[in-house]
Amino acid sequence: MRFVVALLASLLPLSAAELKVASLHPLVGDLARQVGGARVEVVDLIGKNGDPHHFEPVAADLEKVGDVKLYLASGMGLESYLTSLRGIVGGKATVVEIGKDLPAIEEEDDHDHGAEDHEHHHHEQDPHWWHSIDLFRRATTATAEALSAADPAGAESYTKNAAAYRTKLDELQRWSRKEIARIPRERRQLATAHAAFAYFCKDNGFEAIPLQGLNREQMPDPKQLAALITKLKEHKVAAIFPEKESNPKILEILTKDTGIKAGKPLYADGSGVDSYEAMIRHNVSAIVTGLAPSP
Repeated sequence: MRFVVALLASLLPLSAAELKVASLHPLVGDLARQVGGARVEVVDLIGKNGDPHHFEPVAADLEKVGDVKLYLASGMGLESYLTSLRGIVGGKATVVEIGKDLPAIEEEDDHDHGAEDHEHHHHEQDPHWWHSIDLFRRATTATAEALSAADPAGAESYTKNAAAYRTKLDELQRWSRKEIARIPRERRQLATAHAAFAYFCKDNGFEAIPLQGLNREQMPDPKQLAALITKLKEHKVAAIFPEKESNPKILEILTKDTGIKAGKPLYADGSGVDSYEAMIRHNVSAIVTGLAPSP
């Protein structure tokens, strides 16, 4: 009889999640699932193909998540609406910026590119920290801490899951470094659409050459375009990489005017991929294919 009861119990669906979390960035949502496991239900407010640079939750989004206890944001200024969101949710939920305490790259945004025209210069944090596997590993710990604070009973589970995922990230980093080693140092110039890959470049010894600014809408004027063409030729850039989510027009102009080949499109913001690991493997493979010398 006990065997029958045990067998029936094993066939029953798993119990409902203990904690409901809303994700404001697709890669943070993946991270919450990796660390949360079966205890956590993750609702992706932005959606798999949403644009983190433009998304802002509306009333219908907040109604959809219902009794969520925790909102997980990427941070570093990417989500400009967080102050408003905190005011709306009040004491009903906590908003946590996973990247808040990670070491940020300060990005200088120079609209005029003239040394004498300082009023057009300002600095801001580059929010694309997820392109550093090191920082994503540290974000795994921050996620476990956020989930544990919201659900203390699950702290042990979150800590264990985080440790297991950090091990997977270790393996991913070893694979990434082995692949990138195929690219000689003198060919490590990464020309991309917007300034999204500075963390990747810093970790892997590349020079970042963004053809637009931090946002996809920032387009170079004719003077800047001419300067970009000169820079690409001077640095002997082997390939220009478009992005999955960006308008390819400016890159098409540059490849035509310089004769530099177009590489495979990269994922910049985590939109449209199934997981963080899938994004890293795709991007590294595309960069190696574009920049490594032919065998």
